[in-house]
Amino acid sequence: MARSGTARARPLGGLAGKRQAILDAGLRVFGRDGYTRGSIDTIAAEAGVSTRTIYNHFHDKAHLFRTVIQESASRVAGIQIAIIDRHLTEVTDLEAGLVEFGRAFVTPVPETADHFAMVRQINAEVGHIPQEAIDAWHEVGPLRVRRALAERLRGLSTLGLRVDDPERAALHLSLLVSAGNVPYRATAPTAAEIDDHVTSGVRAFLHGYRR
Repeated sequence: MARSGTARARPLGGLAGKRQAILDAGLRVFGRDGYTRGSIDTIAAEAGVSTRTIYNHFHDKAHLFRTVIQESASRVAGIQIAIIDRHLTEVTDLEAGLVEFGRAFVTPVPETADHFAMVRQINAEVGHIPQEAIDAWHEVGPLRVRRALAERLRGLSTLGLRVDDPERAALHLSLLVSAGNVPYRATAPTAAEIDDHVTSGVRAFLHGYRR
C-alpha cells in the first residue's frame, strides 16, 4: 500500500521495483491532480524514473491509470473484507454486531488515504475517465466488497435478518453506515460522530430488514 504524502519515491532496483515505484507515484499524482491533469511527466518525476521507463511498462496514461486503480482497489478491498470477516463471522447480538462492524468499516484507515483521494478525483471527473477503468475498479473493489458483505448478511438470517436480496441489503447497509461521512470536510470525523452516524444508520437498516 502506498504511503500518504507527496514525498518523491525512491525507485527500487529491477523491473518489478521500478514498476511498483511508478504505481505508487501514479496513485499519489492521480489522487492529488486527478486523471485529466495528472501527467506522465509528473508521475515520472515522483517515481524517480524517466518517462521512457513508464512507457516501457504501460502503453499510455489510460493503461497506467487503469492498473493503478485496479491494484489500489484490490488492496483496499482486502482491508475492508478483513473487517467484514472479523466483525460479522460470529454475531450473537444483531444490532450490536452491525454497529461494531459499521464503526470499523467507516473509521479512516491511514493505509487507504491515497486510494480514497483518487476515488474523490474519479467522482469529480468521471465523464473524462475511460469507462473500462471505471468498470475494472468497480469489479475488483466495491463489487467484491459488496459480495463479501452480502455473504455475511445472508448468514445473519438466523438472528432475524430478512435478506431476500443479499447484495442489495449489503449496498443499503454500507450506504447507511457511511451516510455521515462528508468526503470534502477539512477534518476527519470524531469517534463520537462516527458512533452516532453508524448507530442511526444500523437502526434505519434494521427497520427495513429485521423480521
